[in-house]
Amino acid sequence: MDKEKLDKEFENLWNETPFSHSDSEKEASWEKFHAKTFAAKNPKFKIWRYVAAAAVLIFMLAGTGIYLSRSPLQDTVYLTSNTIENTTSVIKIVALPDSSRVELSPDSKIVYANDFETNRKIIVEGEAYFKVKKDKKHPFQVFCNETTTTVLGTCFTVQENGQKAVRVSLYEGSIQMNVKNQDKNWILKPGEEFIYENNIAAVSGFNRFIDFENEKLSLVSDYIMAGYGYRMIIPQEYDNQRITVRINKKEDLKTIVQLISEMYNLNFEINEDLKQITFQ
Repeated sequence: MDKEKLDKEFENLWNETPFSHSDSEKEASWEKFHAKTFAAKNPKFKIWRYVAAAAVLIFMLAGTGIYLSRSPLQDTVYLTSNTIENTTSVIKIVALPDSSRVELSPDSKIVYANDFETNRKIIVEGEAYFKVKKDKKHPFQVFCNETTTTVLGTCFTVQENGQKAVRVSLYEGSIQMNVKNQDKNWILKPGEEFIYENNIAAVSGFNRFIDFENEKLSLVSDYIMAGYGYRMIIPQEYDNQRITVRINKKEDLKTIVQLISEMYNLNFEINEDLKQITFQ
């Protein structure tokens, strides 16, 4: 029964009392009775309502606080025993559990978590080039000294230079840079690099391509040997062949080889054991 019906029932009962009381007395008594009967209940309802609203508000604020207080630098990086170190004199290729790839430079090291596919956090010491698999649900974060690089899918180099000095060079995609204890973030575009040194952060441009303009094909062969460690063997009649091409300095070797193959209508074979590419 709702409040209005309940009020009406009480009022009817009250009016059935003996007629020894005048109408004005009945009305005054009814008002007094009504006030005493229902006044005590209303505050309880209001208090409960305000408490409930406050609880919701506190919950919302707490949730907002957790969200706003989080940053790539405040998240705890739970890293275990997955440590890969390059003690050789050549670049080491590392395939990560999420299918991302790392080209680890000599005297460099990476450390990452056991659950890397869902916790894509990685620490770098030295220098490493990353080709990151896109995953919007799990951002890829690279920690180097006091900097954090956050990315969904791209190609970039992280290089540690001296104490707390870091250089991040972006070749493809987009990345966000953060520095410990600083609210500002930096969004990099391809061809930009982030430099952090002596507590100063700066963004500048760099040339991410190498251009061969009407050069001998043998010069591309020299570039592949120096940059990728593969010897390129071409038919003798192509020794003086000229080529004009722009190559991303961090392009996949197979992409470059495929390009040359199509430009000169040549077949190729890659011998991984001998580190040799043969065109014919």
